[in-house]
Amino acid sequence: MFEQLLKEAEEEGLEVISWSLQGKTKGLYCDGVIALNKSVPSTAEKTCILAEELGHHYTSYGNILDQKTTSNRKQEVKAKRWAVRYLVPFSSIVRAFEAGCKNCSEAADYIGVTEEFLRYAFKAYNNIYGKYKEFGRYVVYLDPPGVYKST
Repeated sequence: MFEQLLKEAEEEGLEVISWSLQGKTKGLYCDGVIALNKSVPSTAEKTCILAEELGHHYTSYGNILDQKTTSNRKQEVKAKRWAVRYLVPFSSIVRAFEAGCKNCSEAADYIGVTEEFLRYAFKAYNNIYGKYKEFGRYVVYLDPPGVYKST
């Protein structure tokens, strides 16, 4: 998935660089450049960060580093929701269930994201759809997370 995101960034004319970022900052997007903190240890975490920064490319404008303003927080949510839809579509949740994943940790590994990001995805979907979402012959429960296959 990380390679797919790198390709998409390249197709968009974006440069992705590895950089030593200060503090807790794991990624930044500015003027066609995505900087990923070189201290991020796992590919799954890099994937989640890159997807969110691509989300900023598609959904954000201006300097939104100051998260005290409502407008900037809303842009942060939009970018993260873009990343959720890209990395954790309902089809991926169902495939993880079909593959025998029994919990969020196993499902996150299967999908290729961090467990923290997968839990955020369920919360984001819960805010959009409510407690569950029907997806084909499946019901994807969002709070608490789970999948039920109807007959």
